[in-house]
Amino acid sequence: MRWRGRQGSSNVEDRRGSRSSGGFGLPRGGMRVPGGGASRAGFGGIGFIIVVVVVSLLLGVNPMSLLEGIDGGMAPQTSSQSQAPAPPQNDELAQFVSVVLADTEDTWGKVFRTKYNADYPEPRLVLFTGAIRSACGFAQSASGPFYCPTDKKVYIDLAFYEELRRRFQAPGDFAQAYVIAHEVGHHIQNLTGILSKFHEIRQQVPQAEANQLSIRVELQADCFAGVWAHDTAQKGLLEKGDIEEALNAATQIGDDAIQKRTQGYVVPDAFNHGTSEQRQRWFRVGLSEGRMDACDTFAANRL
Repeated sequence: MRWRGRQGSSNVEDRRGSRSSGGFGLPRGGMRVPGGGASRAGFGGIGFIIVVVVVSLLLGVNPMSLLEGIDGGMAPQTSSQSQAPAPPQNDELAQFVSVVLADTEDTWGKVFRTKYNADYPEPRLVLFTGAIRSACGFAQSASGPFYCPTDKKVYIDLAFYEELRRRFQAPGDFAQAYVIAHEVGHHIQNLTGILSKFHEIRQQVPQAEANQLSIRVELQADCFAGVWAHDTAQKGLLEKGDIEEALNAATQIGDDAIQKRTQGYVVPDAFNHGTSEQRQRWFRVGLSEGRMDACDTFAANRL
């Protein structure tokens, strides 16, 4: 991905090493990084935290929990943006995610102007180390990147990218960009009311049905990431192998792939982010169509 020398986003908070990066608990919605236990709501490892079922990784933490915190069900906490500095100029990885965030702002800014005739309320991206207190509660980096709908922020410990490369065998800068784009996809769901609706319904249905709803939420975030990738390609910013990197990441963080890796067998009833095939397919839908309307994972028989 061509990102060096390009303008980054001003919506980045660098809390690495701060005392607020402490505590325990589950985050709210993003990608999960299971280790035989929890799931995510975001990236799918890359988590259930994020919406948490939707909210509740590309990475898991249950997307459902995300909605309560959007993934943990913890009481909201307030934080001060004024105390959060921008990432240092010599920090290449921090600058990279800042540029990717700026790209998502450009993409969704155009979508909101065209589709809704409105400005796009941009999310903030918080860099942290180890653990962090968000408006959704305390979250640990072991759960993976996540989105908190309460404060409309994406949270990521950049050490996750080493985990993505080493443990999940998904290297490459576009795989890393896909993680950010997936979490921003949860932000789009939050803005359009999808997460709140999911949260409402999941409290009224059995766990198995809630898991299926969570899968649809996560796959839609993958599709929204594909919409961003489509726009990025149109701007001539992609390099050879970029799409393959994202598709490989989607494959490696599928529920079936993660379960096989961590426990040696697959339990479909425990899925909450989607299989490798589903995650790849919905990213491709967004990539090929480039439209939000193409990402209706909630339509009957579309999984």
